[in-house]
Amino acid sequence: MSRLGDIPGRLYRGEVSVNFVGQRRRWYTLSGVVLLISVIALGVFRLNFSVDFKGGSIFQFPATASSSQGAIASIVSGAGGGASTVQHLSTPSGPQWSVQTRSLTGGVSEGVANAIEKAYNLTGHQMSVQFVGPTWGSQITSKALEALIIFLIVIVIYLTIAFERKMAAAALIKLLHDIIITTGIYALARFQVSPATVIGLLTILGYSLYDTVVVFDKVRENTAGLLTSQRSTYSEAANLALNQTLVRSINTSLTALIPVASILIIGGLLLPGGGPLNDLSLVLFVGMLCGTYSSICIATPVLAGLKEREPRYKDLAKRVAQRQAGGRAAAKRASAGEAEGAVLAASAGPAAETNGGAGLTARRSADTRSVAARPAVGGTVAGRSGDSDADTEEELSAADDEMTVSATQGAAAQARRPADGARPTVSRQQPRRGGSAQRRPGPKKKRR
Repeated sequence: MSRLGDIPGRLYRGEVSVNFVGQRRRWYTLSGVVLLISVIALGVFRLNFSVDFKGGSIFQFPATASSSQGAIASIVSGAGGGASTVQHLSTPSGPQWSVQTRSLTGGVSEGVANAIEKAYNLTGHQMSVQFVGPTWGSQITSKALEALIIFLIVIVIYLTIAFERKMAAAALIKLLHDIIITTGIYALARFQVSPATVIGLLTILGYSLYDTVVVFDKVRENTAGLLTSQRSTYSEAANLALNQTLVRSINTSLTALIPVASILIIGGLLLPGGGPLNDLSLVLFVGMLCGTYSSICIATPVLAGLKEREPRYKDLAKRVAQRQAGGRAAAKRASAGEAEGAVLAASAGPAAETNGGAGLTARRSADTRSVAARPAVGGTVAGRSGDSDADTEEELSAADDEMTVSATQGAAAQARRPADGARPTVSRQQPRRGGSAQRRPGPKKKRR
């Protein structure tokens, strides 16, 4: 649990990161496929507008145990009502059936009502008939389109003033992405579009835009002074901002989706035919899912792509790439040098120790033999044997000093030996002579 709790902080500090901006081609491909399916669904199936938009007749009556959707649709079609939409509604007065047909004339509408009453033994006051004219439906449609266009224009103006034009363009592309996908899902699933659906669509656009504005504000903060510091490219700074707000976006979306899903489940399962409640919760659920995805995977990558086309950010990307390439090359050279030095040290160490020890032993033996065999200078007499012994001890001591110096110089020379294998010449220090070796015998005195 502690590791999971550290993820938001590590994302904010940039210790871990998901490269959303760098993988924008993947997101574009996925969104392109979904957009293509949505456009095809809109062209082939078209939206299933409710009677409030296209006008028509509505017949509403109490539900009985023997009634069913298929049977009711057959009765309406046989009475001249044509194709109909039958819904089961839950009202305070009890379960009800709602039958929507095209705009019918007075005689045809009365015939349909009589057929339903006869089939289910209903009285006149149990049947409710409503007429929605095509003029009212066209007015509702035009007002909904006007509200959507005004909303988009106001959003673009606000983002241009608060941020910049490219951020406004990226947000507009994201909103159009959400609208097309949401309406395509409605057309593909044959969900009915009612005035409550339009209200829900405007609601999710505002919610989705709120999340996008939060991300863009962090992008603006991370890219401030980027051309001067040259610490990263625009895409890298934008991706860091996206990761820093990722946990917040997911938490906000989940917090909003849970109650909407509860309304959708209650309205669809526990309250069959919930009417406006189902329409509103359904569009909110679909739109929030789409808006959360587009805020993370579409809006910021589109913004980064637009900014990277500017010449100043193109030059910045080149300089950052060159600096990163130089750093990697220097790191490789340093690691290669360290490895080569370690190999040389490992191969030269044992050999130097062996050669140095053998040379020191051989030179000590040779110097000892040469001192022992060296004759006394100027000769010695029997009466001066003590001086000769002292001289011999001094020479042995000097020889020891010489061997110590020679051993040290030999080890240094072994380390500095040239590549051709030739042994360098080491000058040997001559022993100092003292005692009787430095004194010359004087003339003998005559005895009186």
